[in-house]
Amino acid sequence: MPDSVYIHIPFCKSKCKYCSFVSYTDTSNIATYTESLLKEICSNYKGEKLKTLYFGGGTPSLIDTILLKKIIDKFNFQKDCEITFELNPDDAKTDYLKELKLLGINRLSIGAQSFNDNILKYIGRRHDSKDTINAVKSAQNSGFDNISLDLIYGLPFQTTDILKFDLEKILKLDIQHISTYGLKIEENSYFGTYPPDKLPENDTQADMYELINEILEKNEFCRYEISNFSKRGFESRHNLNYWNNKEYYGFGVSAHGYIDGIRYSNYATLNDYIQNNNKKDSEHILTTREKIEEEIFLGFRKEEGVNVGEIYSKYGFDFEKAFAPILEKYRAFIIKTPVGYKLNLQGVLLSNIILSEFLM
Repeated sequence: MPDSVYIHIPFCKSKCKYCSFVSYTDTSNIATYTESLLKEICSNYKGEKLKTLYFGGGTPSLIDTILLKKIIDKFNFQKDCEITFELNPDDAKTDYLKELKLLGINRLSIGAQSFNDNILKYIGRRHDSKDTINAVKSAQNSGFDNISLDLIYGLPFQTTDILKFDLEKILKLDIQHISTYGLKIEENSYFGTYPPDKLPENDTQADMYELINEILEKNEFCRYEISNFSKRGFESRHNLNYWNNKEYYGFGVSAHGYIDGIRYSNYATLNDYIQNNNKKDSEHILTTREKIEEEIFLGFRKEEGVNVGEIYSKYGFDFEKAFAPILEKYRAFIIKTPVGYKLNLQGVLLSNIILSEFLM
């Protein structure tokens, strides 16, 4: 039974040059889109008490709080439900933040990406470093005590020294969570059509990832997933639901969900979604083999690793017997844990290569 919900808000004031997500700069359809979203929720949500609700985008902070209340009011919540809201630094006005807090939103994810103003301008961000600092302070003054910042490494013109400066800036802000992403050039992004200048080499990007781990772990942040670091007790419960391979609803244009062994996706264009908000664009019933592979891949993303006992109890599959040669081959990169196996830091850097060998 799903007890997590993801809601996609596909609107942005402008498109960042690295972004390949489904988003639209024409915000005139926000009200119409919200009505379609409410219809989809009413037709599919079965009243479960939620442990997490996540507003992602796009830029959810373009939505008026009156419309947000209509969406939130459709759900039932556990007492300690984590409700996360993504926002851009330049949207973090005090009045808006206070209204979000009154709606029950208790976790913010702020898209900082970098604290180097030249890089921010080059990649098409609307904000500068001061906006991010002010956004965090305004959020804290508005009562938010669970704040995450997004940081991208491997950006054009970025060096390890610039990245170190970014991390130092973040650590001074007294936040609880940091998500770090290595830049990937996607085909359907601006940078996919117009490749950027001065991208760091792959070896430099690996050095950057190691630097992030070194600095954050020295400052009471634990890496609990390949890209995510938190202070103890502030792990993203919503994202852990994905990595623990649990069920969840996905509502909105291009949203994905996982219910009753079926992975589904909604229509990826705004008009198609508005006209077909109660239909799925695609549905895939997972085979047992696919379920086992997902358990393995998602498990290796987490710091706690793969739980071989859980895999056996769910599927009767003996992980250690099936993959003994691979575990031996990569023993320098895979660590035995009390419940299974996990990747060490060097293994994380080689994870694409290593995990490909666990395909069945």
